[in-house]
Amino acid sequence: MSEPTPRSAPRRFWLLALISSAAGALVSACKTAPEPAPAAQQPPAPSAPVVGPISGPAGSARSSPATTPRAYRESGATHLYGLNADRIYKGRMPPLLYAVGVINVEINQVGIVTKLDWMRAPRHAPEVIAEIERTIKAASPFPAPTRLGRVVYTDTWLWHKSGKFQLDTLTEGQN
Repeated sequence: MSEPTPRSAPRRFWLLALISSAAGALVSACKTAPEPAPAAQQPPAPSAPVVGPISGPAGSARSSPATTPRAYRESGATHLYGLNADRIYKGRMPPLLYAVGVINVEINQVGIVTKLDWMRAPRHAPEVIAEIERTIKAASPFPAPTRLGRVVYTDTWLWHKSGKFQLDTLTEGQN
């Protein structure tokens, strides 16, 4: 048998590395479970109950499964995003915002807003304060906090100079 030449050693190394990589990829592919096919969604029957927010004195047709005010924040934020989809700032917020406000929202047992209390109002932008209050009141009734009876939750409003906003609960972050 002949001695390996200095040039054939690197080739042998790369050939073994290539074969090992291919074998590893093959084994890895065999272990991965196939993704389940998405279930076909049927449109709701006309007689199905309402599942989204409704307006009116009776309260919301939805209820929140939250057991703490902190958990209810997500229900409230999702509700506000659903009603204001065209006003939500898409993507990461810029480093400097026009206004930031922190507000407590009191919701009764059927989802009606009963009180707004500013913890940190953007006093330099009174128009933003008024618009946030108007947006929250217009979104009433919120999902009913059935497990809490009534709830006071806190959220932070991140306001862009364009008039679009994000809530801290559902923010995409900031640059």
